Amino acid sequence: MSGTAVPRPPVPRPHAAPRRPRAAVVAAALATAFSLTLSGCGGGSSAASGAGSTLKWTSTYFPSHWDPVVAGSGAQFRELALVYASLTRTDEKGDAVPDLAESWEYNDKGDEVTFRLRPGLKFSDGEPVDGAAVKAAVERAQKQKNSALFGDLTSIESVEADGLNATVHLNQVDYQIPQLLGQRVLQIASPKAAASPAALDQKPVGAGPFVLRQLVPGTKAVLEKNPDYWDAENIHIDDVELTSAPDASTVVSGLRTGVYNFADIAPSQAEAAKKAGLDVFVQPGFNASNISLNINKAPFDDARVVDAVRHAVNRQEFVDKLTFGYGETTDQPFPKGYVAYDPESENAYPYDPAKARKLLREAGHEPGDIKLDLVIPEEDPQAEIVQAQLAKVGITVGIRIDKNWATPFFAKDLAFSLYSTTGRDSAVQTLTAHFGPDGPLNLSSPYEPKGFADAVAEVRRTPLDAPGYPKVLREATRAGLKSQALVFTYSSPNLIAKSKSVSGLPANPAHIDWTGVKIAGN
Repeated sequence: MSGTAVPRPPVPRPHAAPRRPRAAVVAAALATAFSLTLSGCGGGSSAASGAGSTLKWTSTYFPSHWDPVVAGSGAQFRELALVYASLTRTDEKGDAVPDLAESWEYNDKGDEVTFRLRPGLKFSDGEPVDGAAVKAAVERAQKQKNSALFGDLTSIESVEADGLNATVHLNQVDYQIPQLLGQRVLQIASPKAAASPAALDQKPVGAGPFVLRQLVPGTKAVLEKNPDYWDAENIHIDDVELTSAPDASTVVSGLRTGVYNFADIAPSQAEAAKKAGLDVFVQPGFNASNISLNINKAPFDDARVVDAVRHAVNRQEFVDKLTFGYGETTDQPFPKGYVAYDPESENAYPYDPAKARKLLREAGHEPGDIKLDLVIPEEDPQAEIVQAQLAKVGITVGIRIDKNWATPFFAKDLAFSLYSTTGRDSAVQTLTAHFGPDGPLNLSSPYEPKGFADAVAEVRRTPLDAPGYPKVLREATRAGLKSQALVFTYSSPNLIAKSKSVSGLPANPAHIDWTGVKIAGN
């Protein structure tokens, strides 16, 4: 990836046992896939020291929950990362590098990994950041009733705490763990504060770069720099005002007039932001949208109906109408070019409405026979595209908005819905989230495609820097795509607009890293 990024001091690499390479993402393909320029980003050299600097960030992903176990690993993990730190973080190449953990080491067999925490760290309530805190965080993510993360942690059998060491015992060989236990899945809260999850949800207590001082639920959060953060010397922002973004059309004017100085924006607003003299850059990501089907419910319990839907979908229409030139079609949970993307599976179900109608007739359905409710959480232009495309093959779709959509979706009670994922840092986690029997994004749970479990197990057994890793990973993707539960449509990167007073950000894929970032003129 290229772009203007603020220099940062070298981060010590984990010390892995010589006999086993530590888990690391195969970076070459990622770098190729996401060699996107952060166009117009102001460099750190032109920014002031940032004394008294305030980040005024308006976000369409303002957290509905501040308990990271409940929030899961959805898009709002970027906002929660203001407060919480994790064992690892992701660098510009997509590799797992130290965060709260200064190093990690696998045993000979690969079914146990010990993380060594940095000494002297504490949460913002004064509690120590140690192995016991890691153990508590993992167990809470696995067992808390409303956890959105339990399906991502199925490899973990138990965690043993010994001072600053946290040894993760696995029920299978899994070299993905350092990549997995990063900012998306294991944002670590103070065990003392987490003893009351409901209270934590309103008053987060972490060991991240900032501390929450005021929260207006769903509207605004005020934070200040955490002097006890392990890398506080490289955090040059003193205060953060995080607000829930208003209507997308007003964000650009707010940036132009100084109401905000940083915002995630919709593709439809990118050109307006550029014309307003703002810095607009493309942040590499792993985003992918899909149509979710529940094969445990009619009419999707008939494979011919599923295939009809697959052939009825015109992916290019999603790209043309929704991404304003920034997206591309995908029939996989990854953008094209990413190491896990399987070229052999590309276009397995090409757009063919005539074939879709034929399949429906073979299944005994005449035009208009099938009537479906597409249940979504809010108005979404994707839904109207799906509605129109399926109407062309004789399926009638009604769009129903349910603001409590997440409850029936994750309970697998819906038959038909939409989902857009920000992906995961671990490619295996992305695959199991979509296709695994406990996958939170698998609306057809506990169904999984034949051969998927074995293919994923083989990936886990393969160190991420092994020469054969990309091939093994793509084979797992291929096995997952046999699933009848998901029809992928398009992929789109993250777009961010900022005032020129905010210096360039590290180009970490999917993550917003405030290390070294400065704000001039506050």
